[in-house]
Amino acid sequence: MAAWLGKTEPFKFSWDDLVRQGSTFWDGVRNAQARNNLQAMAVGDEFFLYHSNEGLAVVGLARVVGAARRDPSADEGDDRWVGVDLAPVAALPRPVTLKEIKAHPTLMGMAFVRQGRLSVSPVTDAERETLLALGGLSLPAARP
Repeated sequence: MAAWLGKTEPFKFSWDDLVRQGSTFWDGVRNAQARNNLQAMAVGDEFFLYHSNEGLAVVGLARVVGAARRDPSADEGDDRWVGVDLAPVAALPRPVTLKEIKAHPTLMGMAFVRQGRLSVSPVTDAERETLLALGGLSLPAARP
């Protein structure tokens, strides 16, 4: 199982929207590297949700519940773009801000920090554990 981080503008789609809907198809990604990350996701992977533009914080943890498939929001006949199905796991009791992430020795090198425009990026095991600890969310440390 892997972990990922996806960025969303909360005025378009927020953590609360995901919780209210119960699941969503994460679509609209139009960057090749972010698309490759979506394609690499497997059912059961974890997905940290980050609010960009407003809030600037990791606010919740979701799980991939459906593997990558064609993004219907792409132009007709354009099969390059994909999305995945996500369901909420838990809100972080304490959002982890971008300022904290950039200042933390384990997190400052995260892919999403290094490549700020990348909307979907991988999260290492050490980064996962640190985000969970800073966010006050207790989950098993070991991932298969």
